[in-house]
Amino acid sequence: MLGRGGRCAWKRATSVAQLPSLTQTSLRRFSAAENGASSGRSDKKRPPSATEAKQKRESDRQFLISVLESSATKRDAKTYLQTFGSKGSEPKKTPAFTTILSENETRDQSSSSHLVKGPEGVSVASANEVPHIAIVKVRQPQEWDDELLDGVAKTLTRLRDLGLRSVIVPDCDLDDVDASHSKQIISDQTDRVIRAISRHSSPGAELVTSAVWKSGKGSHGVPTVASSQLFVGFGSGLTAPLRHGHILVVPPRAFDEDTLRYTHVNADDVICALTRYFTGLQFDQQKVADGAEPRPDRKALVDRIIVIDPAGGIPALRDGDGARVFVNLEEEFDKVQAALAARGQAGMHKDTGITSTTRHAENLTLAKKTLAILPPTSSAIITSPAEAANRKAPQQQANDALVSGGVKTRRWQNPLIHNLITDRPIYSASLPIGRIKSSARRGHISPDWMPTTTLAKKGLPVTIFPDTRNGPWTPPKPGGPRLRLTDTCIDLPRLVHLINDSFNRQLDVEHYLRRVENDLAGVIIAGEYEGGAILTWERPFGLDHETAYATGRLVPYLDKFAVLKRSQGAGGVADIVFNAMVRDCFPDGVCWRSRKNNPVNKWYFERSCGVRKLPDSNWAMFWTTPEAATSEQIMQDYEDVCRNIEPSWADTKPAD
Repeated sequence: MLGRGGRCAWKRATSVAQLPSLTQTSLRRFSAAENGASSGRSDKKRPPSATEAKQKRESDRQFLISVLESSATKRDAKTYLQTFGSKGSEPKKTPAFTTILSENETRDQSSSSHLVKGPEGVSVASANEVPHIAIVKVRQPQEWDDELLDGVAKTLTRLRDLGLRSVIVPDCDLDDVDASHSKQIISDQTDRVIRAISRHSSPGAELVTSAVWKSGKGSHGVPTVASSQLFVGFGSGLTAPLRHGHILVVPPRAFDEDTLRYTHVNADDVICALTRYFTGLQFDQQKVADGAEPRPDRKALVDRIIVIDPAGGIPALRDGDGARVFVNLEEEFDKVQAALAARGQAGMHKDTGITSTTRHAENLTLAKKTLAILPPTSSAIITSPAEAANRKAPQQQANDALVSGGVKTRRWQNPLIHNLITDRPIYSASLPIGRIKSSARRGHISPDWMPTTTLAKKGLPVTIFPDTRNGPWTPPKPGGPRLRLTDTCIDLPRLVHLINDSFNRQLDVEHYLRRVENDLAGVIIAGEYEGGAILTWERPFGLDHETAYATGRLVPYLDKFAVLKRSQGAGGVADIVFNAMVRDCFPDGVCWRSRKNNPVNKWYFERSCGVRKLPDSNWAMFWTTPEAATSEQIMQDYEDVCRNIEPSWADTKPAD
């Protein structure tokens, strides 16, 4: 039996069909705010032409669609507003944005949400607040055409409108180019980025060339975290324009204290130096040498590390499956790096060869280094320029031309805007790849197209008993040794608390221990008992253990699946536990049951191979066994187990 969790669907504010009438007022406010911001300039801008006005209305409409389609829950909305909403008594009015998310938690789930409009809604932080920022690496912008760069710039300005300002570091990959030529390329591409951003809103982008310095005396950071000879020597060049709403562009150049010249440096090292500085982990070496205790002095809240790379996200294990949706760095970093190394050696990327896999490895290493010194709530997003710009896939563009009546196919969700609002990837990490491809087809996108965005988080360690490093779990031999919940490797009180908190009811511990004593298959624990699963080997009714073992009819059963309430919907805890179960423990399949009215059933359905409502009962049965639906014996055994498991709750009634 599984917990109900907190994943009830939150109805959107409105349908896309209602957008034209709904957005007239909100778009006027948004446009007025932007025009007001620009009115202070000395050079008066000419009134926009009819074509330009139409293009701006369409651009703002697409922005609203991106927010509406973010699939945010009420929990997402509350977290977003608490994080990025203005905390000052006088919300800043430039720029202001009409947010689609409702802060009212007491509103009934069946009622539609309302718009929080105008300057009283979400706004950028006031001048005396620590700003929320994203440090953005744009790789090889010289290979991007102007339309693509313009689309990425538009997305970054939209993120600022939603409360997240960007510090951009261009990386032109110029290791093999002579110094004079590389300097010119960096200068040209930096100018392109600044012009692209400034076309979309005011204030625009600001070039910062004097902030990063290079020291020959060692690191200015904490020795145990990502550090190098680079440090921020002129911090005001970063903090002052950020507080005034500018997007910053920091080229990969540093002032060398030894030569008193500017020199080209590695863009990843610049990003690490900026991360240390903004988080307050850059310390004065002289004070440390004199015995003074270093004190962090946070300059900004680094919420996101964004890598926009033509190579896209970290590739999935199989070609054609797109990018890995989510990487739990605490658990998966070494595994993913090993897979990338093997991929490069095998030449699986025939179009770009080992260079592509090397870039993926570098991007993942950058994510790990930076997230190691950031709060657990921060995350790294690795995506392609096309997805960051919301550029349509070629097949989708062709479909648009075929749609009659002037109704065009909608774009897919923007991964950066979606992640900002929900703190999740567009597709759940535990969602089978077939479901993602099916969703792409329903969205009129070519079946060959797959998303190329990876979300990486510091994540949680995963502990599995028995250990699966030697292979998946197998049925225990009759009379052989087996795991018990009372073994010292398991913290039973914390496990019981996890179950009680997740299910919102009390477990009858003594009854439960007796029931699973001889049937326990294993336990999965995420983090410090933030999530977990208890799985058993069940016998169909009437079979003893020896007979069930000999005939191969022991049923792999998910008995308890739990996530602490405070961790539900955040950090991917449920995905981490579910993936450990289906990939490491029971890759050949597992079954479970859930009450027919459980709001989590949609989540279960999307991750299962099938579901069956059991007649004359209040149970729905799920399974991940591919061949179950075509095997009468398997289905009969699964149903028999799901019907006859005895509940172990302290408040269980005889009919429960």
